[in-house]
Amino acid sequence: MPIPAEVLASLNITNEALVKNLIEDTRSVYSTMLGMDLMHLPLEVDPMEHFKDSISAMVGLAGTYNGLVSIHQPISLALKVTEAMLDMEVKTVDQDVFDALGEIANMIAGNVKQHLSKGGMDIRLSTPSVASGSNYVICAKQSNSLNLLFDLDEEWILLSIVLEKE
Repeated sequence: MPIPAEVLASLNITNEALVKNLIEDTRSVYSTMLGMDLMHLPLEVDPMEHFKDSISAMVGLAGTYNGLVSIHQPISLALKVTEAMLDMEVKTVDQDVFDALGEIANMIAGNVKQHLSKGGMDIRLSTPSVASGSNYVICAKQSNSLNLLFDLDEEWILLSIVLEKE
């Protein structure tokens, strides 16, 4: 589902242009911070709520627009990402993994904020939150969500952005 038309109009951007910017921003974070090359999979992805053997890192948005920026990925990939970020071996999900993925979510949310803050709009970011487990649910309003799927080392990363105007 696309970003709401009123959000796009206030930003003076099309949904396609915003999606292109968000794909480039996300790829840039992984490339710059981790030396990893994400490949965007141009598939229409339905919002996900149920995750198995995964980790989700989330940053809330508040102000002119309210919402959530979240990144979801399998635990096995989260360990690889953490190893790349910290330049050390990581075998189990621990605070280092939570911190690394929270920081990645925070950087991507910062890019989203930058796009939304054009024209002086007030947007604040929350502290990152991370959830993981063998089977868990994350519920967020799905009607105004943008979901982008990426491939990294033949594993998936889902970026989900949920927005609504205040």
